[in-house]
Amino acid sequence: MSMHRALPTFVALAVAVGHLAVPASAAPTPVTVRVLSQDAKFVGDGTGGASVTLRDAVSGKVLAAGLVQGGTGNTDKIMQSSGRSPQRASADAAGFNTSVDIDRPTLVELEVSGPLGRPSSAVTIKSQRWMMPGEAVTAGDGWSVELPGLAITPVATLTEGRLHISAKVEPMCGCPITPGGLWDSANYRVTASLWQTGRALGQSDMTFAVSPGGYQGDIAVAGNGAVTLIIYARNTVTGASGMAQVPIQQR
Repeated sequence: MSMHRALPTFVALAVAVGHLAVPASAAPTPVTVRVLSQDAKFVGDGTGGASVTLRDAVSGKVLAAGLVQGGTGNTDKIMQSSGRSPQRASADAAGFNTSVDIDRPTLVELEVSGPLGRPSSAVTIKSQRWMMPGEAVTAGDGWSVELPGLAITPVATLTEGRLHISAKVEPMCGCPITPGGLWDSANYRVTASLWQTGRALGQSDMTFAVSPGGYQGDIAVAGNGAVTLIIYARNTVTGASGMAQVPIQQR
């Protein structure tokens, strides 16, 4: 074969290879992230929202970051939902709306931390899912994850060898714990315990005192030096639990 006749074939092959070597352009891919409090409603502005980070699970590259913001959603739509993958988010339900640029099928990792307004009880969770360029992750509730636990806001006062303790206990969304309510105070057990160098010094039950979610109790403080007050709350029906720590410095 002459060089003149072979040249077009070579050029065509080079062009084809060149096309294969050019990377695909990134496609904007919408994502909605929502964070549901365990046994309750959506985490939103009432408890400070939650931080959201989306990463390429392989490279670790941050694709998007921001805050879940908005309301807790429609109580009946959430708490009375049933069936397979029910849609619980209403228009006012808190969420983080963003768009990530990906140019190939990508395993994406979602990291959520919160509630930011309850730092003593905040937790971090991670989730992964495959995403395709341009294929939105917004249908239904979007990328919905559950934030486990209970939020506890404690106050402790040391007087004459006893700690007088009050604590507000609530689901991560800030939903109200009340007698006979949807989040019934009878279903929650709250305890206070003292710890020093990894050893339990004593424990006392706290009692429901005021709506919403107000618990009170006291515990004797013996010995010297710094101790840590642990307030632990648990829903005895659903198993949701939370903890707060308070450092106590004795004179």
